[in-house]
Amino acid sequence: MTTSFPQVLLALAAGIALIILLTVRFRMHAFFALFLACFVVGLGVQLPFAAVINTMKDGFGHILRSLGFIIMLGTMLGVILEHTGATRVMAAAILKIVGEKRAAAAMGITGFIVGLPIFCDSGYIVLSGLNRSVAKRSGASILVMSVSLASGLYAVHCLIPPHPGATAAAGIIGADIGKLILIGALVAIPAAIAGCWWASFMGKRIPVTDTAEDHEEEPLPEMPAWKAFLPIILPIVLIGAGAFSDLQKGGSLLHVLGDPVIALAVGVLLAFYTGKNWKRTAVSHLMTEAAEKAGGILVIIGAGGAFGAILATTKIGDHFSSSLQLGHIGIIFPFLLAVLLKTAQGSSTVAIMTAASIIQPLLPVLGLDGDTGRLLCMLALGGGSMMVSHANDAYFWVISKFSGLEMNPMLKVYSGATILMGVVTFAIVYILSVFML
Repeated sequence: MTTSFPQVLLALAAGIALIILLTVRFRMHAFFALFLACFVVGLGVQLPFAAVINTMKDGFGHILRSLGFIIMLGTMLGVILEHTGATRVMAAAILKIVGEKRAAAAMGITGFIVGLPIFCDSGYIVLSGLNRSVAKRSGASILVMSVSLASGLYAVHCLIPPHPGATAAAGIIGADIGKLILIGALVAIPAAIAGCWWASFMGKRIPVTDTAEDHEEEPLPEMPAWKAFLPIILPIVLIGAGAFSDLQKGGSLLHVLGDPVIALAVGVLLAFYTGKNWKRTAVSHLMTEAAEKAGGILVIIGAGGAFGAILATTKIGDHFSSSLQLGHIGIIFPFLLAVLLKTAQGSSTVAIMTAASIIQPLLPVLGLDGDTGRLLCMLALGGGSMMVSHANDAYFWVISKFSGLEMNPMLKVYSGATILMGVVTFAIVYILSVFML
């Protein structure tokens, strides 16, 4: 049975509203919210119940087949680096180079680098003790220091695989993971700088006191800095070399080593090298922790793939192309859609995945149905998923709790930083689109 455009639009709106309601009002896990939204949209456009189930299975399996290993290995890399203390060694090395007089900048750089393999909330918790210690020694405002660290972590979390939102959206959109890591890292740099600048500009104007509980800072492990950085740097180099070999239409060994799965596996092996005297029980514990952490992410990503598959069956792209003139909107539409979803329900991961599912069938209409267009679309979605982080975002409360900051300064400084970061990211993507599309 053919469905009308208003019917498709109403079913889509109902599905999005259900996701927001269940995740925000009822605090339901994102997997179940996306799972139920699949039925709302599928049955809303009069798909048979059996067809809805089969489409969901196909979408769930497709996205996990594409991204499962990347998420698992990326999570494992982050867990090992946390356990061995390599993250704190990297932070100390950066602080030594930059100097305590520029302590906030040092924490922003630390957040950016540590955040490449480690999720932003975990990275912030691991580094929060060092952040407070440096703030006290340097006399810098804990508000400025905390938002600088948070901005560095957040920039890469929203833009770069193997972080779950960016990875899942890239799979849904069909963007090249390797190129997204490389270009996304470059775009994330000015985004992080913008966040750190806002932290310094606004944070110095708001007097605050660090009310977080003091914890004794753990001693740094005896480890040279290069050893701590190597598990992060080498995979990025390998992925870059792999992308270069693709451009040269040769270099099969580089192509294999540059595959994100292989590159991350190399990073995991090197991460084990940062520890000493490994015991079988310790290794088993870390593998179990990584598997459990990745499992929670994978079910959300799988549900996002199922939701995207349901949207594809509605032929929403054909409906939009015949009813609305979206061609002149181009790269603006995915950005604004991600902003709306992020601000409404709080999770950057859910926002970018849901937006990607809606955008994927619209890529030809928006003029983004090509390798470059998909890459730029991903970056626009990532920029949109940054803003606005406020009281419905779990990361907002992680920063507040571990920094001892009240809600009012957090809204003025951190939430303001996320707005500026998103705007700067989109400005860069828009400029790139003018020259590349």
